[in-house]
Amino acid sequence: MEIIAVLGTGHMGAPIARRLLAGGHRVRVWNRSPARAGKLTTNGATVAATPGAAADGAGVAIVMLTDARAVEAVLFGPDGAAAALRPGAVVVQMSTVGPDEIRAVADRLPAGVSLLDAPVGGSVDAAETGTLRIFAGGSADAVANAAPLLRQLGSIRHCGPIGAGAAVKLVANTGLVTAVAGLHDALAVAAALGVDRQSALEILGGGPLAGAVKRVGASGSSFAVALAAKDARLALRLSTSPPMLKAALDLMQAAPDQDADLSSLVPPTS
Repeated sequence: MEIIAVLGTGHMGAPIARRLLAGGHRVRVWNRSPARAGKLTTNGATVAATPGAAADGAGVAIVMLTDARAVEAVLFGPDGAAAALRPGAVVVQMSTVGPDEIRAVADRLPAGVSLLDAPVGGSVDAAETGTLRIFAGGSADAVANAAPLLRQLGSIRHCGPIGAGAAVKLVANTGLVTAVAGLHDALAVAAALGVDRQSALEILGGGPLAGAVKRVGASGSSFAVALAAKDARLALRLSTSPPMLKAALDLMQAAPDQDADLSSLVPPTS
């Protein structure tokens, strides 16, 4: 059985690794903070000291990191994973980065090593239950070859060539953050007009903001405000500066706790 390397075992990488281990795969993990990776040994993972050591001999390397800079360092920096991968290996890049950045990664991989652009929709709860939405960019053959593995993590939508998955993920996150910001404003209006919060949520939950109401009430989600703001800045840089997204970014940047989940933008009381 081939080795699967999981590079990055934070909020999302750790449950992904656990899903693969539960499916009977051999998993080797690496994380910048070794203690986080070390917790996965109880599930059967092997911990590597460097990204390169994790990727050495692996057939698949799953990358789940904070941003493009981290992806660059882990794949191509000192002791990076890319140089350790052998022909025939596949890098499944699940971090949220821009389409141009993911295409640049594809161009730099060693000969014979392929890339699947595969960011995900869903949070920790979806990663734990194998119900992520995987936005796949790459050739039809590459997606088909990776499908048996990816289906253990969730459903797959083939979005187009390399870069298309990254583009769709930014669209999805734009919808999420603007909807949450819209819910924030709707509840502020409700408070000003004397409409009690629960009634307002019930009304809003039956309308266009139903998804946002469900998201802020979810208990198994973890998407830090700072990361959501990072994605919004990336989408703004690549688009025509849509005003609602700019307003949502202002709200996120003003949040007092940047490490809190996105739902903290709509606090229990207002």
